[in-house]
Amino acid sequence: MNKILAAIVGILIAGGVGWLVVSNRNAPEESRHQDQTERAPDFVLQDYNGRTVRRADFAGKSLVINSWAAWCPFCRKELVDFAAAQGEFGDRVTIIAVDRAEARDVAKKYTDELGVTEGMIFLLDLSDSFYQSIGGFSMPETIFVDKNGMIVDHKRGPMDIHEIRTKIKNLFAL
Repeated sequence: MNKILAAIVGILIAGGVGWLVVSNRNAPEESRHQDQTERAPDFVLQDYNGRTVRRADFAGKSLVINSWAAWCPFCRKELVDFAAAQGEFGDRVTIIAVDRAEARDVAKKYTDELGVTEGMIFLLDLSDSFYQSIGGFSMPETIFVDKNGMIVDHKRGPMDIHEIRTKIKNLFAL
């Protein structure tokens, strides 16, 4: 009886491993270029001062939209790098950081501690609708949007300043 049970468990384990290998081949890459361009999702969110900000406010501009949260350890360094990139690229690109479902006080205290609050646009998404609209499943997640409002790259997971610069420069090449 123990041999039969061991054989069944072995088959289940082998099948599970095989399924994981096959399903990971079909999973989205950590960073992917869109084979088919997809329009960036619309949003209507509030900034730290309570002003309403819409994606439509940035029509005709290249955008980097990052989804982050204070509880995300990878977001800390990345937000600093995004603020540096915004300073480097100026008005050639607009970098927007969308906080995931945290109160204004939590988000602003975090960005104040990092010294980046004034370095770019921070928006609050109390319902977490933006993250859901981009099919988020990792943290952080960032979309790169061309001047026509199309997503040209979607990065799942953190980036360093070099990758951020490269992806922004790719926006200009389009």
